[in-house]
Amino acid sequence: MAKRPGHAMVVDEERCFGCAACIAVCPLNALTLEGIMAVATEEKCTHCDLCIPVCPVHALEIAEVALLA
Repeated sequence: MAKRPGHAMVVDEERCFGCAACIAVCPLNALTLEGIMAVATEEKCTHCDLCIPVCPVHALEIAEVALLA
C-alpha cells in the first residue's frame, strides 16, 4: 500500500501498554518501544496497515493530519 498523503500513523497513548505486537510485524522497523509506549517514525512508515489489526487494544490508526499553513 502506498503512503497516504496528509495522513500519519498515530499511537493512542491512553490505550498502548507496550506489548510490542505492532513492532514485531512492522517490515520497516517504523515502530519502536520507548518505555511502555509504541512510537511511530513517520519517515519510515509506508502506511501498510500490518500493525493495526495485531494491536490487542486498538491503539493504532492511520489518521488524517491537519496541514500547517
